Amino acid sequence: MVLVGIVIGAHFAKLEVTWLLLAGESMTAVTLLLLALLKNSERRAEHAIQLKLDAIAAALLETQEGKPGTAVKSLREAIKIEDDT
Repeated sequence: MVLVGIVIGAHFAKLEVTWLLLAGESMTAVTLLLLALLKNSERRAEHAIQLKLDAIAAALLETQEGKPGTAVKSLREAIKIEDDT
């Protein structure tokens, strides 16, 4: 928001083109940074969901086969994965 105010102020103050370019490039850099942060957050959420789905599938398979194993433990750990991320 501060950068937007600076750009608008620079246009109203009729500053040199160099300052306008600097303000525009700063806004571009901030936009790219926010985009990278958003993509990282999205990737982490997808990874957590995939781990949970894998644990659920393994637990269901073990239950169907009647062979108890480590899948239930993995499922419990996967459900708590949101606390760690």
